[in-house]
Amino acid sequence: MSDKAAALRALHQGRAEDDPLVLPGPWDAASAAVFAAAGFPALATPSAGISASLGYEDGHGTPAAEMFAAIARIVRAVDVPVSADVEAGYGLPAQELVERLLAAGAVGCNLEDSDPVSRQLVDPQWQADRLAEVRAVAGPDLVVNARVDSYLRGDRTTATAVERGRLYAEAGADCVYPILAPPTQLAALAEQIGLPINAYCKPGGPSPRELGVMGATRVTFGGGMQQQALEAVKEMAEGLLR
Repeated sequence: MSDKAAALRALHQGRAEDDPLVLPGPWDAASAAVFAAAGFPALATPSAGISASLGYEDGHGTPAAEMFAAIARIVRAVDVPVSADVEAGYGLPAQELVERLLAAGAVGCNLEDSDPVSRQLVDPQWQADRLAEVRAVAGPDLVVNARVDSYLRGDRTTATAVERGRLYAEAGADCVYPILAPPTQLAALAEQIGLPINAYCKPGGPSPRELGVMGATRVTFGGGMQQQALEAVKEMAEGLLR
């Protein structure tokens, strides 16, 4: 196991309730360097932020080669571990997906369980089998964050999220990400799935610390930070025009 993979995995363990692992979402090398210099121990790339920075739509709109190249630039810019959001895997077989992640220098990955074309949830056993293949190829060299999209595209019940999350845990996932799960359900999800839970921190919602108290071990931001940066650029542009 690489030192950085071991470090990222260890960051998920033994955390106090009010001290979740906060992973900023850099969208390019410059933003990654800023977050690392600020003292964050690891980073998690967002597909939405990278896609927007490259001029593509999120949801497999970015060609795989460009996404992996962007991830590699981010990894080269920092010394901390980087986990990469690779959406649903771009249709790549597990062997190639893992090889390209490791070649880019990522030591973690986010894999979602909805189809990018139909926007529907995939069969949970099919996804579990795919995650098991990724784990078999990667061994301990990738920290696998299994995204559960049932709150985004399914019935939004704890039972469905737990069913999927348990299958993914059995397949070898290190962490489960029930995106858009109500914060009040995080503790129940963590207890019933038995793995660290990744929570999405959005503007106007609970803070990372509050999400930790509510049951999250890990907090990410999707493309929100890149969007906030663009708002600052917009204000700059409007100021110049004035």
